[in-house]
Amino acid sequence: MRIVLQRVKSASVSIEGSVVGEINKGFLLLVGVGPDDNTDDASYLARKIAGMRIFSDENGKMNLSIDQVGGKILSVSQFTLFADTKKGNRPSFTGAASPEVANQLYEEFNEILRTEYGLTVATGEFGADMQVSLVNDGPVTILLDTKNQ
Repeated sequence: MRIVLQRVKSASVSIEGSVVGEINKGFLLLVGVGPDDNTDDASYLARKIAGMRIFSDENGKMNLSIDQVGGKILSVSQFTLFADTKKGNRPSFTGAASPEVANQLYEEFNEILRTEYGLTVATGEFGADMQVSLVNDGPVTILLDTKNQ
């Protein structure tokens, strides 16, 4: 699994002009699932994200986790994180999991964040053409990949 984590002041996802998910302070997660990913990968990333200390404390040092600041998560499926751009100018997405596998693991990942870590998780709609808006805070953007544990 691959995730682009962005610390945000606000973020929303819309489909055909209607907002389907939005948060204020927290994380925007762009979530990609590969064909070999499994529940262990989802659990690992949920644990890393829940414990990630990248919010500023009273001294301005990145030292607080999302739950310590009352933050929320907007999780958006993003198969294009598995784009292969080695040949030509048109990316190939054969490195992404099938939609059925990806959706199941994406939903499982979001549920782990909710149930095991008590986080509020808003989402987009898997497979939909979505428009994502955000105000990046920092900016702080972190790449997570379960193949690089």
